[in-house]
Amino acid sequence: MEFKTVLAVTGSDLGDSDLRMAVTLCQEVDAHLAVLVMALAAPPPIGGYAAVMSEAWLEERQADMDKLQQRTAEVSAFLAANAVSSDISSEYQEETWADETIGQRARYTDIVLLGPELLSHPVLKGRVLEGALFSSGKPVLLAPEGSKASLRPKRVMIAWDSRLEASNAVTSAMDLLSAADAVHVVLVDPIGDEGGQGAEPGADIATYLARHGVKVTVDRLPSQGRTVAEILRQHAIDASADLLVMGAYGHSRLRQRIFGGVTRSMVDEPPLAVLMTR
Repeated sequence: MEFKTVLAVTGSDLGDSDLRMAVTLCQEVDAHLAVLVMALAAPPPIGGYAAVMSEAWLEERQADMDKLQQRTAEVSAFLAANAVSSDISSEYQEETWADETIGQRARYTDIVLLGPELLSHPVLKGRVLEGALFSSGKPVLLAPEGSKASLRPKRVMIAWDSRLEASNAVTSAMDLLSAADAVHVVLVDPIGDEGGQGAEPGADIATYLARHGVKVTVDRLPSQGRTVAEILRQHAIDASADLLVMGAYGHSRLRQRIFGGVTRSMVDEPPLAVLMTR
């Protein structure tokens, strides 16, 4: 997939650093930048004090909307000062419905960027991830502080387990993979002929990637008592990877929330830029 439209979501209380990163990414691949400025509405008062608090609640909501309008004007001025094709929209939405709103906007883009500022905002970050992954089907790019975020990475690592989510992630990233100098397909504790891995785990995905001109190497790694997330983090360092490509939520979201999982670990503390697809 070519990334011709990048969606960046920012909050009314965030700065411009994520937007600067988004502009750089768009200039790198000659893409259009769509910006959504999002404010999450304060929940309505409930219980015996609802009548007393309703006026204060309405005043709070009005202040939030004023702040959103001001932030939208600031972002508009920022975009006008940068040489990139762009558009801007804003939404004041209840937190419960914010992910659907974000997902609807993301359906008309190719990839959703979560930069360092958004990643440090737990509530809005969660809504953006839910919306992009489950309401749009589009990939997300997690770009933590200090990462080498790029849509033309030189060294890429794929977390491969033969699941549908991993396959979708590879398909979404195919243009990046074919242009990279080196791609490492990483399998942790693979077992031949189990889970769709084939008699020689990694051989099928390597052949598939090679047909697309990908310079691919298969790395089969033992866990030795470590978690998959720990192994991926260390191997990314060892391989000098610029980007990790992986599927998101191979198990149900409920199970992920209760027991954690590789997705949760990478979302909470991405060790490098991560391209994630559901």
